[in-house]
Amino acid sequence: MYDKYQSPLSERYASREMQYIFSPDKKFKTWRRLWIALAETEYELGLSSITKEQIDELKLHAEDINFDVAKAREKEVRHDVMSHVYAYGQQCPGARGIIHLGATSCYVGDNTDIIIMAEALRLVRKKLLNVISELSAFAMKYKDLPTLAYTHFQPAQPTTVGKRATLWINELMIDLEDLDYVISSLKLLGSKGTTGTQASFLELFNGDHDTIRKIDEKIAEKMGFSSCYPVSGQTYSRKVDSRVINVLSGIAQSAHKFSNDIRLLQHLKEIEEPFEKNQIGSSAMAYKRNPMRSERIASLANYVMSDMMNPALVASTQWFERTLDDSANKRLSVPEAFLAVDGILDLYLNVVDGLVVYPRVIEAHLMRELPFMATENIMMDAVKAGGDRQELHERIRQHSMAAGKVVKEEGRDNDLLARIAADPAFGMTMDQLLDIMKPENFTGRAPQQTEEYIRDFVRPVLERNRELLGLKAEINV
Repeated sequence: MYDKYQSPLSERYASREMQYIFSPDKKFKTWRRLWIALAETEYELGLSSITKEQIDELKLHAEDINFDVAKAREKEVRHDVMSHVYAYGQQCPGARGIIHLGATSCYVGDNTDIIIMAEALRLVRKKLLNVISELSAFAMKYKDLPTLAYTHFQPAQPTTVGKRATLWINELMIDLEDLDYVISSLKLLGSKGTTGTQASFLELFNGDHDTIRKIDEKIAEKMGFSSCYPVSGQTYSRKVDSRVINVLSGIAQSAHKFSNDIRLLQHLKEIEEPFEKNQIGSSAMAYKRNPMRSERIASLANYVMSDMMNPALVASTQWFERTLDDSANKRLSVPEAFLAVDGILDLYLNVVDGLVVYPRVIEAHLMRELPFMATENIMMDAVKAGGDRQELHERIRQHSMAAGKVVKEEGRDNDLLARIAADPAFGMTMDQLLDIMKPENFTGRAPQQTEEYIRDFVRPVLERNRELLGLKAEINV
């Protein structure tokens, strides 16, 4: 097993559940389900060459795929679908002649792709909801904890730790809206024939258009879909794949943004991702606690975002009713996008579930900058006590510049408050200044915004999906 390439997506990152969805076993069992659905549909619509006994025989061997026979046959004929038709026929000799009747390869290939993508999207949705749920609990726990906010990664007006978490949640909620739309809009290809005209079925059913119009509807129902795409060439439009991978890319974008923030916060020693007892941060520097899970999220997210180009290129370069230059690309780009996003969401859930917050470090950073941010409040209070607004503004400017020089050039603590307290123009004591300096006085509506957002927008969604919640993510490495 160590003498050939192994995909890191299956060995290190993606869950067994997602791997099974894109496994050969899942794929070829779905092919057989589709062949049964087609035979049943043709039988129910009155095709006399198909019997119930043949359908029963097909159902008897729907699960026990003889992979060895199909593999040997494909070496001979170089056609995967016909190899599996042959293998199925070996197990079902009585039904061999009606397997795949009237269909083209894309009947099983494309319909299976849609079925598998739909199931994979539902798994992604489940994990996305669990990440949102965990982040919501985190946001509510820390909704009142003031923290220094940043614009351009420069200190700005304070926020709270919980309010910052709502920004991460909001992006995932946008992704969830997009995901739900794509899931709801997915349709089967149905059975359209070689160029999408259903000519083979017109022949089978002696030109009966009314009967042929029912084929797609019945197949969709049997496979758990509401409908099929109304028109197609031999394949469903490859824009469907592009739409699906775009949604996965959106989730990757949101996760990457979160991972960047966590890595920056870990550098500041304010919030850290989980770090296990025996985990090694660096082979050289034993003291290090590298944010490796957040970095892995970013790395996988980069892959998914770049993978978005594949289905776009495929969709835009298909010729007329179909070409086969999509096949090899689809076999790689679609499954691997799902496997990577699956790994991203497992990591995201694992990180959020174990985030460590250091309130004293957060407070120290905030208090180091807060005197500068409090100057407007200090000036207003001094004016109300009889001071001259223009004079006070100039004095605050001078004191701020001097205090900033002390911090940046001498590495000492911010002494702005001491300078203001010693300036008779303000007429304020240090106790009065410290009373103004309470961090909660500067966070605006951050606590209320957090509570209102979770209550009014997030919890209703989580409540509607409560049966999907409760996941605990396991990561391999």
